[in-house]
Amino acid sequence: MKAALFDAVGLPLMIDDIQQPQPAPDEVLIRIAACGICGSDLHMTEDPQTFGLARLGVLGHEFAGEVVRCGEAVDDFQPGDRIAVAPMRGCGHCASCRSGEPAWCAQMQLIGGGYAELTTVAARQCRRLPDDLPTEEGALAEPVAVGLHAVIRSGLKPGDRVLILGAGPIGLLVAFWARRLGAGHVIVADLNRHQEARAAAVGATGFALSGPDLGAEFARLAEGAPDIVFECVGKRGLIDAACRLVRVHGTVVGVGLCVGGDDWDPFAALSKEIRLIFAVFFNMAEFEMALDALGPGRYRPQALITAKIDLPDVPATFEALRRRTTQCKVLITPAAG
Repeated sequence: MKAALFDAVGLPLMIDDIQQPQPAPDEVLIRIAACGICGSDLHMTEDPQTFGLARLGVLGHEFAGEVVRCGEAVDDFQPGDRIAVAPMRGCGHCASCRSGEPAWCAQMQLIGGGYAELTTVAARQCRRLPDDLPTEEGALAEPVAVGLHAVIRSGLKPGDRVLILGAGPIGLLVAFWARRLGAGHVIVADLNRHQEARAAAVGATGFALSGPDLGAEFARLAEGAPDIVFECVGKRGLIDAACRLVRVHGTVVGVGLCVGGDDWDPFAALSKEIRLIFAVFFNMAEFEMALDALGPGRYRPQALITAKIDLPDVPATFEALRRRTTQCKVLITPAAG
C-alpha cells in the first residue's frame, strides 16, 4: 500500500509503498477515507526525538474510514462498518481505560498511521459514524473532541465572555463549543483576518487582531474583560499575555502546544488570582459527543475544511503549511485517488 513517510528533519515527507498491516486479535484493519493534517504533525517532524517519531514513520491521528477486516477477538465491529478513531491507545485494562479515559493510561500511545491507504487500530479506539455523516467528515471528530475537552476543562458558564488566542483549527473549534455551550461573547483573535469569516461560521460573535490593543478591542466588542482566555497557538509568551488580558479571578486555559519552553511572569496571575489550567486530548464520552456535533446544526465544524488532497499531494501541501497560510483544515483523502 502507499503511505506518506517521514524521512528526516528538514526534508519533505515522501510517498512510497510499504507493507500492508495485519490486524492483531484485538484490532481492526481500516481503509482510510480521510485524515486531517494537524499542527502537531508539523511539530513532530521538526523535533522527532521528543515525539518518538522514527524514520519512515507514518503520521496522521485525525482519521476515519471503513473496517476491512477484524481481528479474531473483535466482536463489536464487522467489515463495512464506518468508523472514526480516537488516537489514544491505552492498555485497555487499567482504571483509566475502563472509565473511557485512555489518554491518562500509564501505557498510552498517541498512534499515527492516517497518512496511508490502510492502518490498524485497537477496536476499543473506534466509534461508529452516524448514518447521516459522510465518512470523510468523521475525520473531524478528533479535533472537535479536543476543542470540547478544553471548554469543559475551563468550567465555562452560560453568559461568560470568552477570548480565544489563535484562529487555527483548534481555536475555531474552541469557539464552536464555547458558543454551543452558552458563552455570551466569543471573540477570536489572530495576527490577520484570514479566518474571520470561518470564525463566524462556527459561532464566534466577533474577531479581533492580536496586538497591544487587543484588550481594549475585546472590551469594546464584549463590554468588559474576558472571563476565560484560551491560548490556542502554543507560542512563547502567550500564556503570559493571556494572564494579562483575563479579568480578576478569571481563567486561562493553555491549549496550544508550546515546544521548547516558555517565558512567563507569574505576578499578573498571582495578583489577579487567576485560575491557570491546561487541556490536552479528551475522553471517549467527549469523542462521542463530538461525533454528534458533526450532524445538522446552525454552526458546523465542517466549515473548517478548506482542502481535500490525495496522497501524492501530501509532501508539497505539508511543507506549505509550515508557513502562514489561508488554509485551515486540510484533509488527506487516499480513497479518492
